[in-house]
Amino acid sequence: MKVTLMHGAGGEVMGELLQTLTKFKHNNAGGIGLEALDDGAVIPLNGTNLVFTTDSHVVRPIFFPGGDIGRIAICGTINDLAMMGGRPVALSCGMIIEEGFEIGDLARIVASMDEALGEADANLVTGDTKVMEKGALDGIVINTAGIGIAKTIVRDNGLIPGDVIIVSGTLGDHGIAIMAHREGFDLGAQIKSDVAPLWGMMEHVFDAGSIHAMKDPTRGGFASAINEMARKSEVSVRIREEHIPIRKNVRSAAAMLGIDPLEVANEGKVVMGVPPSSVDAILAVLHHHKYGKDAAAVGVVTKGSHVIMETAVGGERFIEPPMGDPVPRVC
Repeated sequence: MKVTLMHGAGGEVMGELLQTLTKFKHNNAGGIGLEALDDGAVIPLNGTNLVFTTDSHVVRPIFFPGGDIGRIAICGTINDLAMMGGRPVALSCGMIIEEGFEIGDLARIVASMDEALGEADANLVTGDTKVMEKGALDGIVINTAGIGIAKTIVRDNGLIPGDVIIVSGTLGDHGIAIMAHREGFDLGAQIKSDVAPLWGMMEHVFDAGSIHAMKDPTRGGFASAINEMARKSEVSVRIREEHIPIRKNVRSAAAMLGIDPLEVANEGKVVMGVPPSSVDAILAVLHHHKYGKDAAAVGVVTKGSHVIMETAVGGERFIEPPMGDPVPRVC
């Protein structure tokens, strides 16, 4: 058996690869470690919860409507910290650059990264650069790691029956924007990636109410994230199809491409499970932030073991975890 692109796409096939990649005996520094397969690790230190995460980025094309590989690199790490309750403090950056890469494009990427850091009030404090011979890469690969500080740790496995599922905005924007751009689709209103640093929004959400579980629906999209949350929490989730926010042009492009928008990556959204008493306050905070204005309550948590869609025509179907993200090289 050999590694394929599907192994890196965030779905069930990637889970098979992780069975090999996570066989470390030394995997926990005293809090939450690799064994949890959460959005980051937690290291207790002198009464402080340090959150630590890392991510690598191989998006193609490197510039796309709404962002670029540099913005994704910073936002992806900031958002992973935020999903654990961590305020981002310091990031690192490792770049592997192909010989012949345009210096002007590199400067544009760096400027984009710096802008995203400013939005999150974080700093990039250390890094490393390597150059590979032409043909060894597809332009540039970026790895970012980050450290944050959390007052309260949030996990992806804390859903309990009665919780309400909230999504912070429209789903499918990033993956469909990448694919539509690659295919040269012109749908009138341009589809743009949702890539954004979410800490500025989430710090107000944490103050507004309780969050039992949270995850950002990146590779594999909402379908992958909600299934992972339900499986780890040992619960069932019922989703109302008509409540799911999806932009009309995203839905149209997805239909043309034969792709389910629930299965493609988002880079600026949150899926969270909250108690009913916190729903109105959290939605109010989200709706007042530019990255949460389309937030919606889309379902409820029940006893059981499946994710079920209550369709707009009155039927039901399972939302299955995808085998992999149908859009490769998306983040």
